[in-house]
Amino acid sequence: LNPLHTALAIYGCMLGHTSIHDEMEDKELSQLIQKMCYEEAMSVVVNPGVIDPKEFANAVLTKRLPNPFMPDTPQRIATDTSQKLAIRFGETIKNYLASADKDISNLKLIPLVLAGWMRYLMGVDDNGDKFELSPDPLLDSVCPLVAGIKFGDTDVEESIRPLLTNKAIFGVDLYEAGLADLTVTYFKELIAGPGAIRKTLEKYV
Repeated sequence: LNPLHTALAIYGCMLGHTSIHDEMEDKELSQLIQKMCYEEAMSVVVNPGVIDPKEFANAVLTKRLPNPFMPDTPQRIATDTSQKLAIRFGETIKNYLASADKDISNLKLIPLVLAGWMRYLMGVDDNGDKFELSPDPLLDSVCPLVAGIKFGDTDVEESIRPLLTNKAIFGVDLYEAGLADLTVTYFKELIAGPGAIRKTLEKYV
């Protein structure tokens, strides 16, 4: 539930959504979290024996998140995201790295969420309009890293390198994990211009 919420929060803020249940009617966002859940994250879930993980995931995706009577917003859930990424995504990445039967290169959507968060830090939505970032204790230190980046920039890797290597934020150094190149590629596509976020989601999910 938590990683899916975070993914919806990040992209929902940039795409102008104001409720989680509305996001579930957004084809690309719905597909993003479903594929991330079932294709990338489910293999690392340990069955607690109390409830079947797949049944719980099904309930989250088909009942909890689309429920209009649970009026949560992506703006609220995006609060303190820098404090959540390591546990919600970094632990899955670590599991892949530590498992002989898992290939880290199979992770395609988790890096898309991480790139999305870096794009979110620009405080500019998919139309090119500014929006207010949700409260986060690291905004003063991470936002300056993307402050000089503009739509269409391609030489951005050195600017965001301090984020890509930050184990406190992502749980891992994305270069050491083998996910930095893909994350940078996604980030460049997300900043290509107005509408680039939607186009990137359409391309990959």
